[in-house]
Amino acid sequence: MTSFDSKYDMFPAGDVGVVEGEMNIPSRGVPSGDSMEFNTLDEPIKETFMRDLRAVGNKFYHVLIPREKSSLLKEWDLWGPLLLCTFMATVLQGAEEADNTNDGGPEFAEVFVLVWIGAAIVTLNSKLLGGNISFFQSVCVLGYCLFPIALSLIVCRLILFATQNTFLFFLRLTITMVGFAWATFAATKFLGDSQPDGKKALAVFPICLFYFILSWLVVSHSNV
Repeated sequence: MTSFDSKYDMFPAGDVGVVEGEMNIPSRGVPSGDSMEFNTLDEPIKETFMRDLRAVGNKFYHVLIPREKSSLLKEWDLWGPLLLCTFMATVLQGAEEADNTNDGGPEFAEVFVLVWIGAAIVTLNSKLLGGNISFFQSVCVLGYCLFPIALSLIVCRLILFATQNTFLFFLRLTITMVGFAWATFAATKFLGDSQPDGKKALAVFPICLFYFILSWLVVSHSNV
């Protein structure tokens, strides 16, 4: 009993049952200081939105000027691909006439599924060939590299407001093929080094086919 009483006397009666204090979780490898304390849960929503928006815009810039190969692979996200996919699906969907007949253009869900399922299949092919990047990194690159095709869709949409003739059709075809070539070049620029040396051609072909199908939807889109 003596040992129990001595242990119990270590805690004053007034402090028994009081559970309070501060708990600091040090960040690993980050020096302490007011300038380094950062938590996204504490920042305003506007700052979070603008930071993410700048990150998406920076990735679009690297697609147009693909210099740094790891720019889309370091911090991948699917916001840009989602925006591009939704935009293209909205513009390319067929217009219904008064008698409920469709003009032959694809529906919104068809374009949406084509983009995501196509990107997943191309990514799966890349992984089966021995690619050393993750599934979502590949989907991120393929989605962001839709940007040149989306730009060609905007230009072709504007051309459709004019009276169509053979010259304008070939003009739309040329613009779309430029977008297709640039999207394929950017995707292979980012994903080329992730494939084994002897299998790069097998990985590039599905990428070309994926962007060619989407480019054909753009050039065949004829309703305003």
